[in-house]
Amino acid sequence: MTRLIFRASFGLAALGLAVSALAAEPANTGFDDKFRQLEEMLPTPTTIRTASGAPGAAYWQQRADYSIRATLDESRRTLSGSETITYHNNSPDALSYLWVQLDQNIYKPNSDTRLTATVPSREAWANAKDADAGLKFDGLRSTLEGQAFEGGFNIGAVKDGSGRPLRYVINRTMMRIDLPQPLKAGARVAFSIEWNYKINEQKVLGGRAGYEQFDDKNDLFEIAQWFPRMAAYYDTYGWQHKQFLGSGEFTLEFGDYDVQITVPADHIVASTGDLLNPDAVLSATQRERLRQAKTAKAPVIIVTQAEAEAAEKVRSTALKTWHFRAKNVRDFAFASSRKFIWDAQGYKKDSTDVMAMSFYPKEGNPLWEKYSTQAIIHTIDQYNKYSFDYPYPTAISVNGPVGGMEYPMISFNGPRPVKDKKTGAITYSKQSKYGLISVVIHEVGHNYFPMIVNSDERQWSWMDEGLNSFVQYLAEQAWEEHYPQSRGEPRSITGYMRSRNQVPIMTNSESVLQFGSNAYAKPTAALIVLRETVLGRELFDFAFREYAQRWKFKRPTPADFFRTMEDASGTDLDWFWRGWFYTIDNVDVSIDGITEMNLSSKNPEVEQAWKKAQRDAQPISITDQRNKGTLPRRLDAHPELKDFYNEHDEFTVTNKDRNKYNESISELEDWQKALLAQGKHLYLVDLSNVGGLVTPLVLEITLASGKKTIERIPAEVWRYSSKKITKLIVTDEPMTGLTQDPYWETADTDTSNNSWPRKVTPSRVELFKGRAPGGEDMMRDFGTKLKPAGEKPAE
Repeated sequence: MTRLIFRASFGLAALGLAVSALAAEPANTGFDDKFRQLEEMLPTPTTIRTASGAPGAAYWQQRADYSIRATLDESRRTLSGSETITYHNNSPDALSYLWVQLDQNIYKPNSDTRLTATVPSREAWANAKDADAGLKFDGLRSTLEGQAFEGGFNIGAVKDGSGRPLRYVINRTMMRIDLPQPLKAGARVAFSIEWNYKINEQKVLGGRAGYEQFDDKNDLFEIAQWFPRMAAYYDTYGWQHKQFLGSGEFTLEFGDYDVQITVPADHIVASTGDLLNPDAVLSATQRERLRQAKTAKAPVIIVTQAEAEAAEKVRSTALKTWHFRAKNVRDFAFASSRKFIWDAQGYKKDSTDVMAMSFYPKEGNPLWEKYSTQAIIHTIDQYNKYSFDYPYPTAISVNGPVGGMEYPMISFNGPRPVKDKKTGAITYSKQSKYGLISVVIHEVGHNYFPMIVNSDERQWSWMDEGLNSFVQYLAEQAWEEHYPQSRGEPRSITGYMRSRNQVPIMTNSESVLQFGSNAYAKPTAALIVLRETVLGRELFDFAFREYAQRWKFKRPTPADFFRTMEDASGTDLDWFWRGWFYTIDNVDVSIDGITEMNLSSKNPEVEQAWKKAQRDAQPISITDQRNKGTLPRRLDAHPELKDFYNEHDEFTVTNKDRNKYNESISELEDWQKALLAQGKHLYLVDLSNVGGLVTPLVLEITLASGKKTIERIPAEVWRYSSKKITKLIVTDEPMTGLTQDPYWETADTDTSNNSWPRKVTPSRVELFKGRAPGGEDMMRDFGTKLKPAGEKPAE
């Protein structure tokens, strides 16, 4: 290890200081306090939301109950319905109007989403090197179809409880309903809305719902944002009526739902809530299979693949109405198709008693039959550990056109196997297998965040996506060893952390750049660092569960999360929230240098010998090397010229030196003499915070014997100087190596400066053949045999 070595003669006061960390002087440019309290940025605590992060005694939230009747017209691909909303004003405010969300209006040709769409850059199209960078067929198709598609709600009527028309105004994806008189605090009002809309083809127009048409001409419908829904009204924001642009999801109120859905008689419906009329819509055989599934040890097939394939071949002209009821949910979604295979398995533990169910077309097998329901049960089992017991009666995973989307008790998930067009063989990739397991864990996990811990998705995507992705990571760890995660580990976020095109996590959902990294991956990595490196698992898990318990069926804000984690862990984490969530700083700690500062024994015999050894270890000058044996010296020819100083040098110990040592030793107490005799090795390590984000230090110390130890130092080591510090390390034997963050646990973006001595960075370079001279040969190409139109190249 390359290092400077000094012999330091410390006084007794200095010996007392030597066991502490030393801090460099603040930079001349001014003191940047990374540890200043976050209260200057957080809202003032109230009796509604307390300083501890808990709901206060005066906490309130609104409620909206729904009674809905809807009909799916498969041939026209439309949905029509009517609903009665009973709105409970639990706020202290009188409300003269109500805001209702019309999310389907995102599909209107003149919607803000379409009008404000931009391309990444002109260069992305003009200089595209491959299909990933250039304009794609499906992208242009979606743009053109979107301009022609007559989507969005058609509002037929808005009436009060007595059937009288209510005045309303539609503002793009929001509708204001004016009340005849203000709705007083503690009062409630009922009103009805009639509506219909065309269902989008999801694989063409995209979106979080829609239909998919298969080669057999059958459709599969995944229906969401399908009815006018109450906007949220809450204490820190008032009405949340920010327009739905696509990225910022939904902010909704809890309530009870009574929903009747009329569909073709040969359809199977998967839905939020309990099915109230199984006798009317299921066969006796299907009902018996469901009964068996309740206590089964493995998934039971309710509708078999053979039964689903038989249903595909005919199309019923009759209708059936499925009747569902859901209590204390914030939304409602369903899926419908005659193609559905259906399996189910009950799961009961503690207060959780749930039927896990999967619905999928034959195109999903064998992948879905093997993994979907198992992944649902695994999700609930794991999420319960870190939050609260799953409270709902069902948990459903549906395979359809939507790649991954969540609603209470039901989720839409995408991966499928592929069928070889020549051989008919059905296979699936490793990515599809683990993609399915992960998306089921993620989307079912959303039942906890935000379907129950009801954060404002329209405002803060990270509060549900980030927290949910973190617990997803923990659940994946419990699925199998070496689970192939796509995000989560701190080492996986470093490329994004050092990128320039980013914004802080605490950015509104519609303004986030690099959405997946910002709202999902970075919060996940941050919470892993907080759990594994900052707090430790015991403190973190208690605090995180406390947050979930405090805010289930309530609406937390970022401040409530930050404050609860500090309150329940007993740890000041303001520096952590500030750095990870409010800035785009990154972790990059550099070991700049090491100085060995061993204690002087004060014994001249020892100290002079040490100094001589240091001198002798220096390289011999080039002059002395070339003079040796070749340059005649006078002293060699006339030895009579030698005297005392030719026998002694500056390292000779004199009696005066010995007397001074004896006097100084006699003045020391026994413990001081013992301290000098210990022979400890002291090292001053200079570290700099290159990335700006303060972090705990995880130092791996390698000793001359080969022994390695880990020293974990809290982030507060940077509190006096956030840019440069000097750390004292004391060892029993010489130190030969030092590495910061040896396990890559802090998301350090540049590990090349983490070690002393520096380590060689391994890499590979690939050789390529040069291009043949001459360029394109038009004469040769002109004479190439012309193939029949439509003929595919040989594989």
